Order: sequence, then C-alpha cells, then structure tokens
Amino acid sequence: MKNKNKNNVAIIIGSDSDLNIAEKSAEVLKKLNINYEIHIISAHRTPERAREFAKSAREKFNIIIAIAGKAAHLAGVLASYTLIPVIGVPVKSDDLGGLDALLSTVQMPSGIPVATVAINGGANAAWLGARILALNDEDLFLKLQDEINLMNKNIIEKDKKLNGQL
Repeated sequence: MKNKNKNNVAIIIGSDSDLNIAEKSAEVLKKLNINYEIHIISAHRTPERAREFAKSAREKFNIIIAIAGKAAHLAGVLASYTLIPVIGVPVKSDDLGGLDALLSTVQMPSGIPVATVAINGGANAAWLGARILALNDEDLFLKLQDEINLMNKNIIEKDKKLNGQL
C-alpha cells in the first residue's frame, strides 16, 4: 500500500443530481477536519471507471461514501472491488420515493457488505465514517465526543426554552 494521509474519505456520487446529498456529507467532514474528495462515477454509465477507482481506492482513502438513487448499485459495485469500508446513501427519487435505492443498497450478498444509512442520509454517512476513523485516531474520537456533548446541550437548552425555563 502506498503512503496515504490518515482520514481520507471519498464521496462518490452516481450523478451530479446527487451533489446536494454529497454536500451534507462534506459539511460534517469539514467540521471534523477530515479530508475528502467528491467524484462523479456511475456504476452503469462508467463501470470501468468505477472498477478502477475502487481497486485503487485503498492507496488514497480510508472510507468510501457512495451516494446513488434508483437502482443504486454504486455502493455495491465499489464494495465488490475494495476491502475498505463503503457506506451507501440511497437517494430519494420521484418514482418510488427512494425505497428502490434503499433496497438496492442494503441487500448485499454475504461477504460484500455495504453499511447503509437512511434515504438522503448524507450527513449520517459522514458521521458513521468519522466513527470508523476514530477507532484509530484519538484526536478525532475526542472531537466526536465534543460534538455529541454539544448536541446533548443544544437539546437540553431547546427543551428548557420550550418549557419557559430560559
């Protein structure tokens, strides 16, 4: 394996129409100071590019977030060519509301796992990726703990405000 910087995430979208979901992933990664790149690679329109990207991904990335709608084979195709973790994000469509993408992403054969988050769950894909990376990065682990504590504090403050205690 070539040298790589630690904590690099590839965000792969199947189409530029998925960019808004990728931006949600990017916001979280930026907040946590995790390096990322966004690329458009289609499992169906550019299958050779998808294969080559996945086969070489380990040289540069620790995690792949794959965002796709409809048939949503992107995450599974990438996972079939790499051993680094792949997190699938199914995208909502007008046709079936994203259920087609969810099922295509989550129903992987044994041995080719894809972690799957909610439909349009770009932010949660980044949070999950950060938790995986934090297993070997104490600084990132502490950042995540701070973010969880901040979320907790914000909920408590909103509850107090709602109940006239602020």
